[in-house]
Amino acid sequence: MHWIDWLIMIGSILLIAVYGMWRTRNIQSASSYLQGDKDLKWWTIGLSVMATQASAITFLSTPGQAYESGMGFAQFYFGLPVAMVILCIFFLPLYYRLNVYTAYEFLENRFDVRTRTFTALLFLIQRGLAAGITIYAPAIILSQILGWSLHLMILLTGLVVILYTYSGGTKAVSVTQKQQMVIILSGMVLAAVVMVNQLPENVQLGDALTIAGKMGKLEVVDFNFDLSNRYNFWSGMLGGVFLFLSYFGTDQSQVQRYLSGKSLTESRLGLLFNGIVKVPMQFLILFVGVLVFVFFLFVKPPLHFNASNIKKVSETSLVHEWQLLEERHSNLFEQRKIAVNEMISGLDQADEQLVTERQQQLLVITKREQELREEARGLIKSADPKAQTLDTDYVFITFIMQYLPIGMIGLLLSVIFSAAMSSTSSELSALATTTVIDIYQRFFVKNGDDAHYLKAAKWFTLLWGGIALAFAASASLFENLIQAVNIIGSLFYGVILGIFMVAFFLPRVGGRAVLQAAVVVEVFILLLFAVSSTEFPLPVVGVVKIAYLWLNLIGCVLVMALSWLLQAGRGRVAAV
Repeated sequence: MHWIDWLIMIGSILLIAVYGMWRTRNIQSASSYLQGDKDLKWWTIGLSVMATQASAITFLSTPGQAYESGMGFAQFYFGLPVAMVILCIFFLPLYYRLNVYTAYEFLENRFDVRTRTFTALLFLIQRGLAAGITIYAPAIILSQILGWSLHLMILLTGLVVILYTYSGGTKAVSVTQKQQMVIILSGMVLAAVVMVNQLPENVQLGDALTIAGKMGKLEVVDFNFDLSNRYNFWSGMLGGVFLFLSYFGTDQSQVQRYLSGKSLTESRLGLLFNGIVKVPMQFLILFVGVLVFVFFLFVKPPLHFNASNIKKVSETSLVHEWQLLEERHSNLFEQRKIAVNEMISGLDQADEQLVTERQQQLLVITKREQELREEARGLIKSADPKAQTLDTDYVFITFIMQYLPIGMIGLLLSVIFSAAMSSTSSELSALATTTVIDIYQRFFVKNGDDAHYLKAAKWFTLLWGGIALAFAASASLFENLIQAVNIIGSLFYGVILGIFMVAFFLPRVGGRAVLQAAVVVEVFILLLFAVSSTEFPLPVVGVVKIAYLWLNLIGCVLVMALSWLLQAGRGRVAAV
């Protein structure tokens, strides 16, 4: 990397961290540390909410997913605006009226301390795991690209975030996330512009997008109802709505963002801003992935995008077989390049027959290329059985490092690090707040003074930072990083949301019934996911295969139904 890229990357990271510590240097109370000064405007809230959700995984994994599968992942976010409206109507007014630090305080008022504690523990488990992944994900990829030690990369990424989050708490998170979102959005827009400019001179953007469309990369909406399909209209609008309701309405890392608002109106506007802007932002990120796909129609892509895996094969006796695969891959690329150029000629001449013929030819070539890449993964597994062979998370970072000009590399790496810092800092702050308010203050030190709780909050920030680093150091890649975080969330969010939905809409159900239902349903969701993941055949229904987004809907509905049945079975009305 050029020294200019190093300067841009390191400079932006340090400036954001120093700015966060400087802006929060006068925080002296536990309330300011845990909840901020409640002075945030709606645009700050909106950007902070977006930055919390948009981790480095979003910018590493999502373009690679678009490169591999097209724009269909956008359907995951279709339910977001609907969820934001529901939250603004039902959740926010209650949180503001009760003046709570955490969402889980409300549950003790509505049910009992056991339900509050159980829900808080579910949050701590799933968000603690997710915090480790948000550190690990960029670290493992960047360590391989930059040639640095993985553990050093994890340590450097984590320590910077822990430092300014420890220093300023939730206030430091909010004030730094504006700058991080500016870097993130400007970097992705510039990346799209540069990629368009790097297309061959005879290829217009319209032609490139037409080709991408002919190859299925621009198909956004799939109306086929299929429980096993992770991304279609129905999973996004049903499962997605429930996931976002739980994430934005009951996950403390998000609740903490908008509870720092100057007023209920400002918080509502911030959430609505997120609901409006987040979907186009995801379209932009996916579109960047499609542009990478188009770029590699004219420039030969690697047979495998994870260079460290290729190095492993080259050091074994399988290197000759790999070279043969590379030769076949080169031949396929030349065939594809010729077919693409002929399709462009057909488009220019309005020759529909030629365009259709070349479309079919390209689909055949693409299928053969996918088979070739599977053979490559098989060789990698033979060379190293423990190797992670899925390489879609390496597509975008490979493009950045090899094909972007000086300066843009540093900027895009800043995007990745800024996203990692913004999401991780939110998670650590939320974990510390929940631990202090819902566990430590509730059960261990009930009557401590403000200085005591401020010190405790800082120590718990360090503790959760250490846990996240430890988990990151021992984690391994999932099938896809962006899916990994969403899968972890879906295992818990449905049950958490179900508890809150009972609290809001089933006033006759008491704490004992909802707690028993939540425990039973959580065990069921974990078993259902395990069975679905292994395609385990059951005697009655055969193979169970349910996409993870549906777990949010299933968990929520089952908690509501089972708690109502348990309460009805007792034959009495709970005190409200």
